[in-house]
Amino acid sequence: MIVEYIRYRVPDADGFEDAYRRAVVPLGNSPECLTYELSRCVDEPECYILRIEWTSAEGHLEGFRKSAHFQEFFAEIKPFVSHIEEMRHYEQVITKTEPTLFEWAGGAEALERLTATFYDLVKKDDLVGPLFAGMDPDHPRYVAMWLGEVFGGPAAYTRERGGHTHMVSKHLGKGITEQQRRRWVNLLMDAADEVGLPSEAEFRAAFTGYVEWGTRLALYFSGPNARAPKEEPVPRWGWGVAPPYKP
Repeated sequence: MIVEYIRYRVPDADGFEDAYRRAVVPLGNSPECLTYELSRCVDEPECYILRIEWTSAEGHLEGFRKSAHFQEFFAEIKPFVSHIEEMRHYEQVITKTEPTLFEWAGGAEALERLTATFYDLVKKDDLVGPLFAGMDPDHPRYVAMWLGEVFGGPAAYTRERGGHTHMVSKHLGKGITEQQRRRWVNLLMDAADEVGLPSEAEFRAAFTGYVEWGTRLALYFSGPNARAPKEEPVPRWGWGVAPPYKP
């Protein structure tokens, strides 16, 4: 991960913040952009700092800069480029950090064990099993990649499988019922226990929160008249209200 800082001094701020409210839409949709924030100086209101976290400097310069997202972004902020005082990449050297859910869970290997065990349970289940008839043998691995990216790991699903829109498209027309959704959740929780995923309250609350959110979206997109959204980044799920407990 690399951090880019862009420092502006905008004598006439009219339109600047509005332009950035539009510009951050394609910026946030870029898979290379992890997060961003625009701050205004209290002491000198004409000064702004844009902070962007990128997957890497290469991801910014070779990925984002050569994409349609950049063209949309630049079209909005172009009138203010002459007001830039600094635009540089920085590496973090001292920071307050906490492990990602991906790291806390045990990384890619733990999530692959989880999905392999989970889909063994699914195949034997009368309620959700029929939804996965003819399942691709690699499907459990793909879901592990998805969960890994969602929980803060490498962006492998975006690179190899097409990201959020691809995942959503797999649910279109499936006609999932609430009973099937609930059984899917229960079986995943059983699998998490079986493979020994961390059982701390904080981790399981965050893990369950994503599973509830994700399966309810799957239920919605499987329904009649649902269409896949336009290109969006894979959601990044964190600890939420309760960070990891450290006695």
